[in-house]
Amino acid sequence: MRNEEFGVGSIVHIMKRGAHKMPIVKDDADRWRFLKLLRYINDDNVPRNWERDISPSLIGDNFARPEKWPEAKPYVAILSYCLMENHFHVLLKELVDGGIAKFIQRLCQSMTSHHNAKYEASGTIFQGPYRAVVVEEDSHLQYLFAYINLKNPLELREGGLRAAMGDFDAAYEWAMRYPFSSTADLVGERMSSILANEFYDELRPHPQEFKAYARDVLLDRIARDENIARYELD
Repeated sequence: MRNEEFGVGSIVHIMKRGAHKMPIVKDDADRWRFLKLLRYINDDNVPRNWERDISPSLIGDNFARPEKWPEAKPYVAILSYCLMENHFHVLLKELVDGGIAKFIQRLCQSMTSHHNAKYEASGTIFQGPYRAVVVEEDSHLQYLFAYINLKNPLELREGGLRAAMGDFDAAYEWAMRYPFSSTADLVGERMSSILANEFYDELRPHPQEFKAYARDVLLDRIARDENIARYELD
């Protein structure tokens, strides 16, 4: 397990990529299981065979926690997430010493074990250590809200970011409906139990302000990518 340079109270952006940029999820069942993992294994008291207790009725009730389980002891507060085909992003606040490392280790081990059993494979599905960037300024936090919750989902939409900017209102609504990110939670259209709402409510941006800000972030991203491509061609 990694020794990190951050501690309790730190807010950290984590990105973890699949080995050789290969998919880490292959169907919607895998994607929904990723959300279950975010919800249920962020807990030092979760039972060893926790999946046996998670019935469809609990999932349908906004990932409710089984009443018979002991009191939850979360490692982290989850502030944002987005699942892509070959990587994932999570924005986490560390609640206990080493909590982020423990949570990411459990998450990746469970995803790898499930993948190998389901697809008759072997070895880890992830590439090397995760990338961790500590958030030290509010401006960085607001940028990450836009980056994780809008930029990444819109890359999955037909036409990607460039097409999204051609009809931003429609693209924004599409991102709100993407089920495997926290986008709808960020603007208050959903209150997922995956997120630590007691922390999240203090940080959540105003919906209209976020929409305008996120649009500017995406425009800047496209312009920067174009400049890089132009430089590489020269």
